[in-house]
Amino acid sequence: MKETYPFPKKPLPYDFDALEPYIDRETMEYHHDKHLGTYTDKLNQALSGYPDYQGWTLEELLCNLEKLPEELRTPVIHNGGGVYNHWMYFSSLGREKKPMGETALKKVAESFGSLEQMKAKMKELALGVFGSGYVWLAVKDGTLVLEQTANQDTPLSLGMIPILPLDVWEHAYYLKHQNRRADYLEQYMSAVDWGIVGERIEEVVKW
Repeated sequence: MKETYPFPKKPLPYDFDALEPYIDRETMEYHHDKHLGTYTDKLNQALSGYPDYQGWTLEELLCNLEKLPEELRTPVIHNGGGVYNHWMYFSSLGREKKPMGETALKKVAESFGSLEQMKAKMKELALGVFGSGYVWLAVKDGTLVLEQTANQDTPLSLGMIPILPLDVWEHAYYLKHQNRRADYLEQYMSAVDWGIVGERIEEVVKW
């Protein structure tokens, strides 16, 4: 992600109804256009008065929070994190749902036993998130880990490399599932393009 200020409102890489029946069109429209759109607008507004940081990528901003002026730090955490997390989320889902490659599957098995066991652990952690946040598959020190983050915090700020976000903010599922988060988690796993996830793993994990 090499974009810098002003950060663009990226379109979805597929149609709004491409993830049916797992994630409905109305949810995708609100989630992408309203929620991601608002985070993007607010991030650009926050950076508009800080030309020294307008050449930084989103990753550079989120990995170097301590270098930002104190009054800019919180808006970047909330809105920059919101933009980054949503870009990752939408790009991890797909209609093709290609299988994960054997090399990545082996790495997943080393950390979690199997892909199915990893999915089960992600869902368990997601059910345990109080309020809003994410569960991430990430790489820490060359190893695959699962990490909970609150609100729009990102693994980047924790020194990790994000691989796959599981968004458990209510806006990700409430129109279809209301308060039934467990139902959404099952649907989400079916909407993930595991081929893309496997490619990300192979790019960053130390073999």
